[in-house]
Amino acid sequence: MTYKKLIPSIFIHQGKAVKWFDNMEVISEDVVELAKKYSENGSDELIVFDLSTTDKEHDTAIDLMKKISRVIRIPMIAGGNIRRQEDVKKILYAGAKQAILNLSKPTGVELMEEVSNRFGKEKIAVSLNDFDRLYKSQHLIEKYANQIIFMHRPDLESVTNTTSVPTIILTDVMEETEIFRILKCSGIEGISGKFVSRNDFDLLAFKTRCEAQGIQMTSYESKMEFSEFKRNADGLIPVIVQHYKTGEVLMLAYMNQEAFEKTVKTGMMTYFSRSRNELWVKGETSGHFQYVKSLTIDCDKDTILAKVDQVGAACHTGNPTCFFQPLVGGEMDEKNPLQVFESVYATILDRKKNPKEGSYTNYLFEKGIDKILKKVGEEATELVIAAKNPNPEEIKYELSDFLYHAMVLMVERGVTWEDITRELADR
Repeated sequence: MTYKKLIPSIFIHQGKAVKWFDNMEVISEDVVELAKKYSENGSDELIVFDLSTTDKEHDTAIDLMKKISRVIRIPMIAGGNIRRQEDVKKILYAGAKQAILNLSKPTGVELMEEVSNRFGKEKIAVSLNDFDRLYKSQHLIEKYANQIIFMHRPDLESVTNTTSVPTIILTDVMEETEIFRILKCSGIEGISGKFVSRNDFDLLAFKTRCEAQGIQMTSYESKMEFSEFKRNADGLIPVIVQHYKTGEVLMLAYMNQEAFEKTVKTGMMTYFSRSRNELWVKGETSGHFQYVKSLTIDCDKDTILAKVDQVGAACHTGNPTCFFQPLVGGEMDEKNPLQVFESVYATILDRKKNPKEGSYTNYLFEKGIDKILKKVGEEATELVIAAKNPNPEEIKYELSDFLYHAMVLMVERGVTWEDITRELADR
């Protein structure tokens, strides 16, 4: 089944979000908050363009892309101001799923093969604004790129008959009937631009209207009907909620059919409150939303396991999980590796934000990047020496020292463990 996507676009100019189609009018002073809003309101992906004219503005845009990638729960595609391989690297390292090369510029065509070979075809998208360029370059695009972003309103039939590369149309069209026509075209993967990027636009409601037009929209799709589940006497099924990264059990709640279907459709965990006798979206009042990563039914089909991306604390008490009150048994020595790394990282970050007298970590931050790099180098050398010795215990101690200093460097340069794990997962 071919699904279609709604993909808002953000154009960054001088650190602000502007209307690219309307004389660079500022639509938001807070680019990151705008991106987060799109992510939480039904967008399938996000396109970000850097319209900077100076190196300083370009660095600001890259920094904003990094911040955006950390707050959104959807893929980001980003481009603009790409002149060399290093620019593509910066955008991908900022968290973008793909970097967009502008093939309307001769340098874009020249760069496409180089960056595709360096980073992989799946990391490269291209933007075009005329059919002639597509016609002349289509064999190169199919070889070196994974997606086309066609600016404005092309002859759709000519585009889809010319290339098999999935295409997104970024347009200033505002007529809903015309948007439907674009989305119905085979080979068109999604729509972006003015229509879907409005601040007050209800993306979920529009997806419903698209489905009424026979357009299948990108969403989760259950392989079983709710009627196939074994429910309790009230027609509910229990849901065990687990953090997808750490495996920690966060809470238990219940779903009726409406809650289940809304969860599947929106990608946000929705439950049925037995005490209030109504549906509730987790995080609706607290902001602590749960984004679906997967839903799995157990062998008896009477319990759902939900793996989620949890924002903030899962429990209404402010605890990370609802299961924090011991009943039976002593404390076990549970050390989830990612939780340990995140905990140490959080402590280092807190030292940077709230200096503590006598703290070695603060000493490193006060001395600056050169001192931090010197210590990372020294610890790496000591690790190499330890590895040459027969006692593996030395490796344990030296590697721990190295990782601590590496985390100080990460905090100093604004790199998180999520950035690292995402990069490793992509590889």
